[in-house]
Amino acid sequence: MGSIKRNKVGYEGSSMMATRGRFAGRYRPKSAGRAIAARPMSRGESPVLQQDTVRDIANQARIRNIEIERRARQIANQLIAQRERARLAARNGRIFTEFDLDTDVIPNQQEIVTRGLWPNNIGNQTNFYTSSLMSATQKRYYIELWNGENRTGAGANYDITSSAMLSIAWGHVNGSGSADEGGQVNDTPSRAIYSQYRLLCLEPDDKKFTVNGVDQDHMYFFNINRALLRERLDEGNIEICIAELSGSKFGAGPGQANRSNTSSAHGVRPVNQGNAGDLTENPVIRLVDDSKATSAISVRRGHFGRRYNMVSGSIEQGIYNKTNPVHYGLLYPDLGVIAVSGDAMNVSASFNVVTGSEIPGDNEMKMFTAISHSGALLTDLSGDKLGFQARSSEKVTSTHYFVRATNAEYNFSNNPTFTTGSNGRFAQASFIGDPKVYMTTIGMYNDRRELLAVAKLSKPLLKSFTREALIKVKLDF
Repeated sequence: MGSIKRNKVGYEGSSMMATRGRFAGRYRPKSAGRAIAARPMSRGESPVLQQDTVRDIANQARIRNIEIERRARQIANQLIAQRERARLAARNGRIFTEFDLDTDVIPNQQEIVTRGLWPNNIGNQTNFYTSSLMSATQKRYYIELWNGENRTGAGANYDITSSAMLSIAWGHVNGSGSADEGGQVNDTPSRAIYSQYRLLCLEPDDKKFTVNGVDQDHMYFFNINRALLRERLDEGNIEICIAELSGSKFGAGPGQANRSNTSSAHGVRPVNQGNAGDLTENPVIRLVDDSKATSAISVRRGHFGRRYNMVSGSIEQGIYNKTNPVHYGLLYPDLGVIAVSGDAMNVSASFNVVTGSEIPGDNEMKMFTAISHSGALLTDLSGDKLGFQARSSEKVTSTHYFVRATNAEYNFSNNPTFTTGSNGRFAQASFIGDPKVYMTTIGMYNDRRELLAVAKLSKPLLKSFTREALIKVKLDF
């Protein structure tokens, strides 16, 4: 009996150990829809479980492919139905046509648009007037030039349509050539003008304007009216004509320091007494920028635009002596500022600029006299007056819309004269089977069919079943 009991215990012990060996550890059933990656079978794992995992992955991939194919067929059917509706609408006539953004719309098109800088799109201004509306304090700093008489009052000599074009200022780095209110040389209008344009145009560590490598103590500044400037001056289309003044009118002979002359009766040299090298034989100097010969120099590390040189030349003939041009000043097209050396005006145009301390030199009036006389009296080789030529420039962003009207579209009109009678018969019997209309206007609508813009054709365009139309509408921003 003892032997039989031991065998029973031994059998039961072996059975329990086998059970623990197969199901030992924590068991987690697979959740629905959860993908389980196939892995090598571990010790004690059944091959049946690994096969089930691979089969589940394959079934899920097959289901995804079926869903993708179903969705693709649905989108294709929608496109086909949409095109069919468009075809039927075109055959039966329609009022609106939706733009295809891929083929009918070209956005973000940029182009440079230029126009005459001066009022009424004038490119060469020859008439210059000072403003009597300026106060005495303002005139100590600058003078404002208009294209017509703007004085208060009535009469034929007053132009109520005139407007301001530009201002002329003169500045000295040390404040000379002008007087202050209390005897302080360091606080004069000329010093304020020079400092203002230095801060506006030069690098932060640059204290003086430099023309052709030479520092300038005093400069003339032309500041274009912002409303006329638009975005910037159009470099390469700028020419300033400055008549030479008569040095004998100022009481200072050649070589004498001009420190006290304050005369505002600035005369000009007679015609045909110009320099021998002047092609026009007129006593005038003509300044253009050198943008067509050199690259621009960045101003203030590129933050405030570009800079070119103002040299001797003309728009018609280009730069005089391109290898060694005569430099007169600087052009800042993005700022609408032109700076001209006062020393250069003394040498080439007999300005005799006043540079004495505490003396109101009235230097701005000399420049006004010089440019106003050149526009009024002098002409170039073509007979054109030598005024102030300039153009403005701006970058315009536009979107192009291509409006397409096929032969079967837009051949009818809602105009009451198109039909007659209560039954809607054609007013013209010839329209039966062959109607004809004239397109004059294109309306652009949003998705709610609200009118946003209207494009007018230059002339009516005939439309019929035998004629198609393709019209480009450009919308500028």
